[in-house]
Amino acid sequence: MKVAILASGNGTNFEVLAKHFKTGDIPGELALLFCNHPTAAVMERAARLGVPAESFTVKSCGGKQQYEEKLLSLLQSYQVDFIALAGYLRVIGPTILDHYPHRIINLHPAWLPEYPGLHSIERAFEDHRQETGVTVHYIDAGLDSGPIIAQRRVPILPTDTIESLENRVHETEHQLYPIALKQALEKEKNNL
Repeated sequence: MKVAILASGNGTNFEVLAKHFKTGDIPGELALLFCNHPTAAVMERAARLGVPAESFTVKSCGGKQQYEEKLLSLLQSYQVDFIALAGYLRVIGPTILDHYPHRIINLHPAWLPEYPGLHSIERAFEDHRQETGVTVHYIDAGLDSGPIIAQRRVPILPTDTIESLENRVHETEHQLYPIALKQALEKEKNNL
């Protein structure tokens, strides 16, 4: 099974997943990294790890619909069967969602359904919550509303700053996402 990872930024979760693919801990082949920001650090990580990488922007395509059509064509050219979002800061529209039903998963830095959307860590921190979490879920047409694959709680300590909480959330993501992606890919393989 060929997997594409879609990312927008630094790429720490991409790198963790790529290393798990290389060791065979995650089944399948990491066929492609796609990034919607050509100068993002994740592109350098992909080059260093030897993962094919492609990038273009919505603006360069002339709009969201053309962007999604070009992205779908790219995914098909790499014969991608499954998509993992790792810090991909765009909503997946129907062009791609309809082509990959129940075959796109997302990593979200909160205990869904709490804090969907952007700035989840900051919002939980500012609300003085005692804990937040990490969720891996299938995506659907809603915002962070698809079926949940795995979740893990992250305590918010009285001594935390936004930075220390972000670091613990990211550590938890790095632990949970490979396990959840492996589980989702094995389930998909069994359904074929």
